[in-house]
Amino acid sequence: MQKSKLIIAGAILVGLMFTGFSCSSSSLTGARLYIQQKKYDNAYEVLEKEVRSNPASDEGWYLLGYIYGEKGQMDSMMVAFNKSLAISKQYEKDITDYKKYQWANQFNKGVSDFQKGNSQSNADSIKILYNNSIDAFNNSIMIEPDSMATYKNLAFVYMNAGKFDEAISPLQKIIDKEKSRDGYKFLGEIYYDKAHKLETQFMVSHNPQDSVNYMKNYEKAIKVLEEGRKNYPADSDILVTLSNSYIGARKIEVAMDAFKAGVEQDPQNKYYHYNYGVLLLGAKDFQAAIDQFQKAVEIDPKYVNAQYNLGVANLKWGDYINQEADSLGMKDPNYKQKSELAKSYFEKSVPYLEKAVQLEGSQADMWETLGKAYTIIGKQAEAKNAFDKADQLRK
Repeated sequence: MQKSKLIIAGAILVGLMFTGFSCSSSSLTGARLYIQQKKYDNAYEVLEKEVRSNPASDEGWYLLGYIYGEKGQMDSMMVAFNKSLAISKQYEKDITDYKKYQWANQFNKGVSDFQKGNSQSNADSIKILYNNSIDAFNNSIMIEPDSMATYKNLAFVYMNAGKFDEAISPLQKIIDKEKSRDGYKFLGEIYYDKAHKLETQFMVSHNPQDSVNYMKNYEKAIKVLEEGRKNYPADSDILVTLSNSYIGARKIEVAMDAFKAGVEQDPQNKYYHYNYGVLLLGAKDFQAAIDQFQKAVEIDPKYVNAQYNLGVANLKWGDYINQEADSLGMKDPNYKQKSELAKSYFEKSVPYLEKAVQLEGSQADMWETLGKAYTIIGKQAEAKNAFDKADQLRK
């Protein structure tokens, strides 16, 4: 899954003028004086007694909410403000202005802690700062639940912190509220990655429940990404993940159509060509698969997977023709012709495989496939060297 970057939405700090009080009790007068002197603990003691003795004190609840805000207790602030507003609307404007101030304050804190986390090299420090950022953005959402920029940034911090399950809710929120391109893209990737990991787990455990779970997550990815593709038909990231989800869910024909649309829509996208080629190879449409891999390599000659699969496609094509020849029998007049044709594809595979194993990202399996190709065409010394290299890489 590609790493997300925090989108910084500018939040302007709102200055607060603490003015304009009406005639009130001596305790409230004392509390206001403490607040002006920034003696918040003293003000809290006075106000806590005030609202306990007079629960209908709209000003008392308002001032207590202000104190909670200054002390960083946003949940208690919201409770106190709501109690004040439930009694009267006298302090509604003051409450609204102060909430805007605290929303911006918490939002900017979330951005700042995230950026600090990105600049750290110590894993524990990064974790602490990311968690602080998450807390600050959650506070912003509690204060202003309709701010989509906060949900988006919260989701991105969760993803950078590796908390992908927690990112699902804010991503769904920005999809529901504004059909966000990033929402579709990243939520689809999360469901796809969950499905792929569960599928890998199933291959080891053979637990039927793992099979059910990975298919459910592929279906969730498809649902999100199909809607995303409808709203953003030109987005390549959405289409690639959607197509891969179709493959995972065994919807090969649908995936084929999706990748065909992709290469037509974005002919310079090497991933579209490569993935379309993989599907065509699976369908034994060898020439079409080779054409797609070749286009991917033309776009990026160092694309190791495309180079490798050019070799694999020729190997598989040669093997397919060889099986046809064997089914005819040596006495058949077409046997020799087919055998020679199969040999030509085996030989064609070798230069692509040789190129692939020299590229960055090559793996042991690629060397092993090259060894098999050498063996088929009779280059035993080269085959041994390739197999030895594969063994070395595995160790």
